[in-house]
Amino acid sequence: MMLDPTAVNLNTGSGGPLPRRVFERVTGLRGRLADAPMDFLLRGVPPLLWKARERLAGFLGGDPRRLVLTTNVTGAVNLVASSLDIAGPGEILLTDHEYAPMRWCWERVARRLGLELKTFRLPAMPSDAGEVVDAAVAAMTPRTRLLFFSHVVSSTGLVLPAEELCEEARRRGVVTVVDGAHAPAFLDLKLSGIPCDYYVGSGHKWLLAPTGVGFLHFGEGLGESLQPMQVSWAYQTPEGSGHPDEPDQFGSTPRLRRLECEGTRDICPWLAVPESIDFQAELGHDGIRRRMRELADHARRQLGDGFGMEPATPEPAALSGGMVAFRLPEGTKAAELRRGLWERFRIETAVAERPDRSLIRVSAHFYTTEAEIDFLAEALRELTGVR
Repeated sequence: MMLDPTAVNLNTGSGGPLPRRVFERVTGLRGRLADAPMDFLLRGVPPLLWKARERLAGFLGGDPRRLVLTTNVTGAVNLVASSLDIAGPGEILLTDHEYAPMRWCWERVARRLGLELKTFRLPAMPSDAGEVVDAAVAAMTPRTRLLFFSHVVSSTGLVLPAEELCEEARRRGVVTVVDGAHAPAFLDLKLSGIPCDYYVGSGHKWLLAPTGVGFLHFGEGLGESLQPMQVSWAYQTPEGSGHPDEPDQFGSTPRLRRLECEGTRDICPWLAVPESIDFQAELGHDGIRRRMRELADHARRQLGDGFGMEPATPEPAALSGGMVAFRLPEGTKAAELRRGLWERFRIETAVAERPDRSLIRVSAHFYTTEAEIDFLAEALRELTGVR
């Protein structure tokens, strides 16, 4: 792993460092782009792009013909949001823990389409998935047109029951968009088992892929409803092209390329995804996730039992993984604590303001150590004065 030896990285949930072999792979690809750009783009990229698409789809349990590669989750969500044409009146339903830019995105959609934006409160510490499903079902009404939720809640690491939520929405004719920013490699993700309309995700977090890897996986038959964010060379399908959903000479399909093509740019991060998948596969995905949970449990003992902070993430395995959050002492200013942790201790972790109480989140990947979590506990004692 490429880890700064002078810093403690407890924030993979925001962005993961790279395995050295992944860095070398994407750097090597960029070298080819630099020294022979047109040869690389025209002849080198297509087979590499299709291979990357197939590998990522296989890893996610999805279909490569319905997998759009994007720069990040934000781009993928905006692609869906800008394409939807939902008749009003009605409402868009979100949980009260959605990422702020995603909420802003759906606020804009609501204004454009004449809909209302409604949020429902997630249970603070659910004991099982049924409590989350019950809260969502209670919030749905005949006016609900779309449900957007995070598969793994960014602020706390709570894992939501995506399959059950999407099933309930489908029974009511509600469109579902799932924000899976944290799901790839954090969960044993199988998209084929989640009956959603649109699922988006990131590669630069738990998958440890280069920055610039995101995706959108759309439901069967929904590709025609998506419109590209930019009009570029793939907007009009060349004469003689085959079926819109069959692989073409560009490493894509006509439909997918229409959505992905944004003119000349660097897509080397996409092409390096197989290296990221192989790296963790060789270590063992199940073993990695077990280690992540061991480290999260250690954080519970050190910051919860030892430090007295109240956990904000449930313990059951079905509801959590390698991220655990804690409610900070009342009066703690998130920005000041975040700055103190970095400037005095070189600890990188997520600290966020919430309406009720500020939260600190520990993101533990396999390369995290118990000693680093212990160091965080000592730093918090000094910065907050709590013993």
